[in-house]
Amino acid sequence: MNGRDRDPDGRPRNQRPRDAFGRPLPPGAEGVERIPDDYAPSAEEALSEARRLLGEGRPFHAHEVLEGRWKNSPEEERELWQGLAQICVGLTHLQRGNRRGAATLFARGADRIGGYGMPYEQIARTAHELDDLEAGAAIARIEALL
Repeated sequence: MNGRDRDPDGRPRNQRPRDAFGRPLPPGAEGVERIPDDYAPSAEEALSEARRLLGEGRPFHAHEVLEGRWKNSPEEERELWQGLAQICVGLTHLQRGNRRGAATLFARGADRIGGYGMPYEQIARTAHELDDLEAGAAIARIEALL
């Protein structure tokens, strides 16, 4: 065993604390509250919580909420939730100053959600324009559309 934290099915977990931008902190450091690994929100809960977290400037944590929905959603919804989570990770990269990584994730996320109708078509179109914006403005645009 390599000492990594794993769930009962053997999948790796990362229990290290994280800062407000989702960056891992040293073990034992004080971090911000995390979304539990077993969080399984309904679609309405996931959208509401993601909007709240985006409103607080915490797209990494919004991504964790959307990832919780993605992992527990019906098969026909998984691309939607994965795409929304990728857009939030793109916002996180933008906060960290990584515009190239942000653009890549915005494009991937947009490609996944564009076929789900409104408002997701609008979010997909907007995602392609976000890497030119300041992080706070980009987060506010997605929050408003979500």
